[in-house]
Amino acid sequence: MDVLNLAHGSFYMIGAYTAYSVVLATHSFWLALLIAPLLLALVGGLLELVFFRRLYRHGHLAQVLLTFGFTLVFVDLIRSGYGPTTRSIAPPPSLGGAVHFLGATFSSYSLFVLGVAVVVGALLLAAWRRLRVGAVLRAGVADKEMAGLLGIDLARVFTLTFAFGAGLAGLAGVIAAPEFAIFPAMDASVLILALVVVVLGGLGSIEGAIVGAAVIGLGYVIGTTLFPQVALVLIFGLMAAVLVVRPTGLFGRR
Repeated sequence: MDVLNLAHGSFYMIGAYTAYSVVLATHSFWLALLIAPLLLALVGGLLELVFFRRLYRHGHLAQVLLTFGFTLVFVDLIRSGYGPTTRSIAPPPSLGGAVHFLGATFSSYSLFVLGVAVVVGALLLAAWRRLRVGAVLRAGVADKEMAGLLGIDLARVFTLTFAFGAGLAGLAGVIAAPEFAIFPAMDASVLILALVVVVLGGLGSIEGAIVGAAVIGLGYVIGTTLFPQVALVLIFGLMAAVLVVRPTGLFGRR
């Protein structure tokens, strides 16, 4: 959508806390997996209607300032509601074991996380390249006026797309909750990696985001295992090295 949204990590954080609340109340991880994305989609849709729709014509700087402000507000709301204590939830019993494969042992839940990521990435890529909604979005980002003249209701498309993206962030928060700690400001850590992934892959490229995520994910795991003190430095060094060769990223266009 050509929107720079620094509050996207906050949607992830709210999804994780929503999962914590739902699991605490109902003891059902799967119910949380349904409720949190719907809640975040509603929040994202309302924010797009009230705030973002007014900023499309003003460029990325206004978007950065607004969404950074949202990040501060959401973190303070979470901290005031849940306190500064780190919290966690257990994976569902059906995914609590381990899988042995080729002499290595993998957490069943980690494989579930990987599987969900692959499925979501594949569906996004297919929708972006093969379905009408992907063509409408590409046209709307490239030339809003012409797309409007062709009878496309871009305002509704952008609202639904923004809501869908917020819902995906909420889904990610739920899935990450049993794997990582839940705490206020957890959005910052994932947002930094997400920005690196997007810049490395190339702005506006879902293929680039998928490849960038794989590269950064492997690099981060290897870095934290071999050089834990400078793992994040290695990630930024990898991004810088790619940008020196390809300033627009792996799949970006000028």
